[in-house]
Amino acid sequence: MTSFVQVAQPTEHPGVVRAERAAGSIKQAAQNAVSARGAAMLLLSAIVSALLVAANQVGTWTEGHLMLGWVAVWTIAFAALALTASSLGGVARSIRAQLGRWAAARRAAAQDEQLWGLALTDARVMADISRAMSSDAARDVRGY
Repeated sequence: MTSFVQVAQPTEHPGVVRAERAAGSIKQAAQNAVSARGAAMLLLSAIVSALLVAANQVGTWTEGHLMLGWVAVWTIAFAALALTASSLGGVARSIRAQLGRWAAARRAAAQDEQLWGLALTDARVMADISRAMSSDAARDVRGY
């Protein structure tokens, strides 16, 4: 006599599912850390940890007022950073755009140098450049 056994096996391994969820949460945390809010949270956690370490050391130092002054100065500095975070983001974006334009200009100059070096060794390329410059000059003259 033949009997068939049908066992309901899961299609996904629970460990793989947990690993995928962990990878997704790490990816999400990385994306949040890149944003301004994530950077602010990272800065805030750094400040809190620094203050905790400083508070732990205040009890062991004999001149606690110096430590208190140090904490106050850094608190003011981090508060100033927090207040200017939005404008600093704009400055960072403009610097990034300016660096991109500078890199593009350098690439274009390098390509022009490479083309000029090729034109110095190949008469056909030099003739093409000459014709292009002549047509540009003729077009400029017609504009007057």
